[in-house]
This record gives sequence, structure tokens and C-alpha cells, in this order.
Amino acid sequence: MAASVEAVRLAGKLRDLRESHEPRLTQAMLADALSAEKPVAVATISSWESLTTPKLPPAERLHSYALFFCTDRSSADPPHLVQENELSTHEQTRFEGLHKELLELRDAAQGGSRGSSLSGSATWKFDDGPVTIICPEAPRVDWPPLANDKDPNYTRMYRYADLDSLIELWGHIRAVNPDLTVRHWLPSEITADHLSGHVVVLGGIAWNGLTRRLLKTFRELPVSQVEVDDLDSGEIFRSSGAGGRDFRPLWEESEDGRVLVEDVALLARLRNPFNHSRTVTICNGIHSRGVLGSVRVLTDLNVRERNEAFLSEHFPGGSFALLMRVPVVGGEALSPDLEIASNRLYEWSPKKATAE
Repeated sequence: MAASVEAVRLAGKLRDLRESHEPRLTQAMLADALSAEKPVAVATISSWESLTTPKLPPAERLHSYALFFCTDRSSADPPHLVQENELSTHEQTRFEGLHKELLELRDAAQGGSRGSSLSGSATWKFDDGPVTIICPEAPRVDWPPLANDKDPNYTRMYRYADLDSLIELWGHIRAVNPDLTVRHWLPSEITADHLSGHVVVLGGIAWNGLTRRLLKTFRELPVSQVEVDDLDSGEIFRSSGAGGRDFRPLWEESEDGRVLVEDVALLARLRNPFNHSRTVTICNGIHSRGVLGSVRVLTDLNVRERNEAFLSEHFPGGSFALLMRVPVVGGEALSPDLEIASNRLYEWSPKKATAE
């Protein structure tokens, strides 16, 4: 989807502030200066200044921009951020005017509804709806008693697998898109209408038949999920083409037996094959920890801003596939940081495939 005029205008303003500064600042220099309050990556600065796929900076970052560029003291070597209580009367006036201008540009880019989206959540921000999340259904043999609709305390959600991932993602998408319809369904409940909007598919091929179908439908996607004889708890990922390889989980022997210490996650975003004006996003893993890692890579407050900036820089067209390591510590899945190269096992985009 093309960037709005308002978003490009804000990106252009931020770029002009940096490039017109004396002495001229690189993005790395600005990132270092702004990191005095809270770390910010160079890739994030780049995404905020992009004139093709700009990402909206959080409001608090615009406060830092105004502080930095309202005073000549930012020209010190190295450039640094001053505190608001250190400003002179002239600098305070300049700060307030610049801060107001940047916030107004941001509001215009958001359609005048500040606070309607969460910072660092561009991938999960949709211009229109509906958004349908399709969650795998647990095998009937694993259903608890309350999953039986004959029980007076029947609870439909007990039929869902990857429930941690669903709760995390559904809440996040609803928060980012408060005005859109966001629904979740089991694969057995899906109709043609459910597939005509933006679709998010959770889970692997064993418990979500739609995942299996989509991985086959996306013929250009060089990643598949396959069953292997030596792993009965999930299905591994396999890349195709030259240099194709298998991606497997890692285990560790303990007093309690074999313990999962690293899962593999797939995050893919492509055009919806049933409606090219909408998208399909696949959040998949070999096991449930991998599925959760594929979700949390863009919902976890600690990493989502950096990860969104990485996606913006490396996949400006918006379509991509990533296989990622998901470390498991104390039974909990850790959110992958995409700036750590070893976390990225495999990367693909249609543009890269064409170039190759």
C-alpha cells in the first residue's frame, strides 16, 4: 500500500531537519544522540525518514527531535540531546513551535486520530477491514471437558490450539486498529467471505489445514513445512532452490528428559491470492513456541520498533518471508530481535527472488 501524502510530509520534515543541520548529521550520529533517553537504531531513523515507506515515529520521539533541533548546542562534538529545563527562553519558544509542528504532521498522517495506533506496529496497522485471524484447532483427543458443547459450562476457546499466540495477536491488532472488525475463527468455520479481507493464519500444517493450503498456493514462496520421520511433535521447515536446507528445533537433555531449547518460526506476508488488494500473513512455527515467537517479533514492546524498522528497510515492497530462531528459556519463548543476524535463519522477498 502506498504511503499517504501526510506520512511522506512528516518523513521529509525529519529528513530536512537532519540534513540541514550544521554540521551535517548522518543517521548514525542522530541515532546516537537520541539514544540518550532511550536506545534507537539507525534502521529506525531510516524508516522514519523514508519517502517511499515511512513509519510513524512515536510521539515521545518527536519530543526528542524538537529538543535536539531547537538549540545550537546540538552542534557539539559529539552531538547530544539537552534537557528541556536547560533551554533558554529563545530555545524554549523554538522548541514549542517545532514540537507542535511535528505532532500536527503526525496527527495528519494518522488521519487526525492520535493514539489510534501503537508505536512500532506498522505491519499490523491496516487501512481497512475486516481482519480475520484463523487459529488451529486442537485435536479432539486433547480437548478438555469444557470443550464439549454438551457441557453446561461449554467454553469454545478450549478448542483452540496456539491460544497464547491468538490472545497476544488479537489484542494487539485490535489495539492498533480500534475502528476495524477483527475476528478469529477455527479452520472448520471458514467461509469464502472470511478469506476476502486481510487474513492472518496461525499455526502449522498439522492443526491448521489453511496453512497447508496457503503454503502450496504461494508457489513463489521458497519455504515449505514438511513432516519427517524423526520428529513426531511438529513439522520442520525446508527451503527450496539452490542451497536448500532443513531447519529444525534444538533440544537439550536434562534430568526430566529431552527439553526444547530453540524452536523455528516462520513469519510471511504476501498478497492475498483471493483478493490482491488485501494481505495474508502467516505466523507459523515447528512447535507452539515458534508460533508465539513469530507473533511476538512484532508485538513485543521490547523489540517491535526495531523489528518494524528492519522490515521496512529490507522489504520495502511489503512482501517477505523470514525463518527465525526462537530461543526457549525456562519454558518461555523469547521474542526474536531481527537486528541480531544469527536470529535470521532465512530471508526472502519477491524482489530478491527476481534479482537472483
